[in-house]
Amino acid sequence: MQLIEHPGARPPRKSRKGAILFLLAVAALAGGGAYYWETRPVAKPLAREAPPIPVTVTEAASRNVPIYLDALGIVSASNTVAIRAQISGTLQSVNFTEGQEVHKGDTLAVIDPRPLQAALTQASAKKAQDQAQLVAAQKDLARFAELARRDYATQQSLDQQQAKVDQLKAMIDADQGAIENAQTQLSYATITAPFDGRVGFRQLDAGNIIHPTDTNPLTVLTRIRPSLAIFTLPQKNLGAVREAMLRGPVEVFAFDQDGHTQLAAGKLMLIDNQIDQATSTIRLKAEFANEESRLWPGEFVRVRAQVDTRANAVTIPPPALQRGPSGLYAWVIKPDNTAEQRPLEANPVGTESVIVTKGLEPGERVVVNGQYRLQAGSRVDAKQEGKPDDLAKGPGEAS
Repeated sequence: MQLIEHPGARPPRKSRKGAILFLLAVAALAGGGAYYWETRPVAKPLAREAPPIPVTVTEAASRNVPIYLDALGIVSASNTVAIRAQISGTLQSVNFTEGQEVHKGDTLAVIDPRPLQAALTQASAKKAQDQAQLVAAQKDLARFAELARRDYATQQSLDQQQAKVDQLKAMIDADQGAIENAQTQLSYATITAPFDGRVGFRQLDAGNIIHPTDTNPLTVLTRIRPSLAIFTLPQKNLGAVREAMLRGPVEVFAFDQDGHTQLAAGKLMLIDNQIDQATSTIRLKAEFANEESRLWPGEFVRVRAQVDTRANAVTIPPPALQRGPSGLYAWVIKPDNTAEQRPLEANPVGTESVIVTKGLEPGERVVVNGQYRLQAGSRVDAKQEGKPDDLAKGPGEAS
């Protein structure tokens, strides 16, 4: 008899056990694979060395450094005079051109001299008249003296004649004074330059009546060679300036208002005799030959007075000096081309250099450009200041 299996019947026990074992094996393999991926050694990437930082350097130098005191000053003429008439009259001619350079004794203007010439002639004639009377009186005196000696004339007559002679001599002296006064007045008719200089604007034309009391002068004559500069310094600089003057002449240089172009060089003349207590400053005056007339009266200039010279001072450019929380420092490049932050004691000298008093030796290299990327120990690609480098080249230039 044949047995027929029913569709809903259970599978054999042996088949279910095999399926369970198969699933367990798959789970074990999956867990092992996961553990392997979790714990496998991972190859670390090779560390790349940072490229050197490009910087510009210069060497600390040892040299003699002049010490200057800077101030703002005003140029003034060494001599200024307002050209005025000393007599009244018609301005006959003006013999100068505005802005002209004139010399001492040059005729600047002429006032009509005819009235003055007439006065001189009159004074001369009066003197001649009195001289003639004196001659006659002297002859009469000689006659009276002879008569008195013979007792034909009284002593009183002789004394009166002597007094007349003396009176005429005094009148002649007065006449001479009148002549000299007339000559002086006549000389005022010709206005001349009292010194070498440059004339300014002409305030009156020929044909006008000119008076000594006129409000405006005929012109103003100024001497600009030499020229002066008056400037002020803080009171604290008084000692340094006085010591410099005791050592010898103090050189002074005048620059334009921007402080870039030197206009003239001269010497310090004097220090004012008192300190301005309101501003705690001292006034000084310097003289400049001004041969090229580059200084002009009334001009504002920057004045630099050299009060000392620091010998064999260690100097660096101002861009190399940095300021941090701990004070002044500079980035110094060591022989192995690594950067070192070096604290310094330094004093800036103007805008051109810095004197280092402690912390740096001559010949050491300091960074003047590129400091912002540096750290202690950073490797650098140092380029000497003033030499071309790859960073300074434009597009398309060969390296």
